[in-house]
Amino acid sequence: MKNKRLIVRGIEITLISEQNSDYISLTDMLKAKDGDFFISDWLRNRNTVEFLGIWESVHNPNFNYGEFAIIKSQTGLNSYKLSVKEWVEKTKAIGLKATAGRYGGTYAHKDIAFEFGMWISPEFKIYLIKEFQRLKNEEAERLKSGWDIKRTLAKVNYRIHTDAVKKHLIPPYISKSAANVVYASEADVLNMALFGMTAKDWRDKNPKKDGNIRDYSSVEQLVVLVNLEGINAELIRQGLPQSERLVQLNQIAISQMQSLVGNASIKKLK
Repeated sequence: MKNKRLIVRGIEITLISEQNSDYISLTDMLKAKDGDFFISDWLRNRNTVEFLGIWESVHNPNFNYGEFAIIKSQTGLNSYKLSVKEWVEKTKAIGLKATAGRYGGTYAHKDIAFEFGMWISPEFKIYLIKEFQRLKNEEAERLKSGWDIKRTLAKVNYRIHTDAVKKHLIPPYISKSAANVVYASEADVLNMALFGMTAKDWRDKNPKKDGNIRDYSSVEQLVVLVNLEGINAELIRQGLPQSERLVQLNQIAISQMQSLVGNASIKKLK
């Protein structure tokens, strides 16, 4: 899950991206509303419930229409109250979510957040959409320019090194004992050749970090990793045993890293 920030009329609003969908913090958006106004007030409105029901019917195959019908029949009544948590639990909705923790609060899919923005003010809604689009255009431009390094590794081919960077990035030579270990996966063979440790070794050393060793790799390491994957596949086809492949891959990794680190073009992409 990735977190970003939108700045709308001076208000900082959290945007989270997960599973190819963007969710915007309604809790943050409320800061722009004059007077007392709560998300539960918005949920009490019949137009809101109808909109949410239509959105879920289009995007959510698991939507509970039975519970939705019950909720819809009660909207507008003075005694009617509904929280986001209750809405999600009863209808299996995916457009709204209540989260806890550092980025806690109520979040809505961007389509629903834009609709909620109208309840703040028509002007706020327009600026929210404009800021969201600006962020997306910026991301698209970075991708187009090659800023998303992990998607454009095959295009990267650099040489030149600096001793200061090399000290931390050049792989260690594989010892005889390490070469003779039988590694359960080819991914760990590559990890040993390039990083000098397995995925488990890295997790044990970094228990508080999310993701894996490759998520925290430098651009240079990711470039070499792509090259090693192709070379390893060829060595496997040649029938070389794992221990011999590991030694060869390690030597190649060291050689390529020495050529790549410190390249001025790579620095611009970081």
